[in-house]
Amino acid sequence: MKARISIISVNYNGFALTAAMIDSLRRHVTTPLEIVVVDNGSARDEAALLRERYPDIVVLRSDENLGFAGGNNLGIRAATGDCLLLLNNDTEVTDDTLHHLAETLDADPSIGAVCPKIRFWTPPQAIQFAGYTPLTRITLRNGLIGFGQPDDGSYDSPHETPYAHGAAMMVRREAVGKAGPMPEEYFLYYEELDWSERLREAGYRIVYDPRATVFHKESATTGQQSPLRSYYLTRNRLLFARRNRRGAARRLSIIYQLGVALPKSVAAALLHGRRDLAAAALRGCRDFLRHKTGKE
Repeated sequence: MKARISIISVNYNGFALTAAMIDSLRRHVTTPLEIVVVDNGSARDEAALLRERYPDIVVLRSDENLGFAGGNNLGIRAATGDCLLLLNNDTEVTDDTLHHLAETLDADPSIGAVCPKIRFWTPPQAIQFAGYTPLTRITLRNGLIGFGQPDDGSYDSPHETPYAHGAAMMVRREAVGKAGPMPEEYFLYYEELDWSERLREAGYRIVYDPRATVFHKESATTGQQSPLRSYYLTRNRLLFARRNRRGAARRLSIIYQLGVALPKSVAAALLHGRRDLAAAALRGCRDFLRHKTGKE
């Protein structure tokens, strides 16, 4: 029987993380799943290792790193389910609740994407995501609802959210057809926010469903405060402003990023002795101004 839910996960030099994610799905989820893993340019052929360990899943191998969006888009094209759950390989589940996400899509055709409650993996396993607040128009700042709070029932009400969380988001296949694929210009960070804009422009709503929970091993892949993160956050915030703001708001947002946010970021990095972070942020600004997108 064809599975309605396709799990799509991108692997980059993370075989052990990906295997733990798959094992958790097998251990806890009873709903039939199609699991699609994209080995996204890993240094060794981890696709072969995954096929050997899990012969019943779909494994794709890209010889180059296509970025978060490119890897997911490759997986989406190979998936056959109507409900596409993009799931980070550094996540695990501990109960059988993912089916609630598909039920939410089934119940309301106006919903294009739905996200579960996301909690940190590390004890005390506080909440990471219970929805987003809107991005401010000029500074492009927003917040994670429930971030760092205990899971004490305070965030157990479903609600609409302006943006989906890239670590765990289920998208209706029909919505992907209307909104287009995840934008690959970003390579890493901000692509799910931009995609959320496209989904809403296509007439869909995005919601948070706390009946399902996913645990996230945050930054196990790229690391906190890494030059990679500093580069892409700087460049992609500017790219998001250019793509998603119009007229005076676009100009003011870009001016703010270049004239306020970037100097503050560079000064803070230098103050903490992190010249590598300062240099990465400046490269991100340079590449945006040169209209360079894709891999650093």
